[in-house]
Amino acid sequence: QVQLVESGGGLVQPGGSLRLSCAASRFTFSIYTGSWYRQAPGKERELVATITSTGSTTNYTDSVKGRFTISRDNAKNTMYLQMNKLKPEDTAVYYCNAALLSKIVYWGQGTQVSVSS
Repeated sequence: QVQLVESGGGLVQPGGSLRLSCAASRFTFSIYTGSWYRQAPGKERELVATITSTGSTTNYTDSVKGRFTISRDNAKNTMYLQMNKLKPEDTAVYYCNAALLSKIVYWGQGTQVSVSS
């Protein structure tokens, strides 16, 4: 079945790093825009970063600029989110999705990221 599966979450100390992966299967991920969202407890889901289908353009929410990097490897049907200099406020469930013509088509199930000392 069509799916997106996130991995790479975990517990990390402030200032640490994590790399999230989002593996796509049973659809042509390379034609989709990819995004990472996150949802902290008691808060709405927010857009973190977006990457175009070819990877030529990326965008980030202000709070992660300079710390997070979104990338993709279309040959592996996988998208990544490199997160550096993590802060406690980055704690959330992180979700990836795939969109076509500005419409989100697929969501992953989420992976927990916890930043705490």
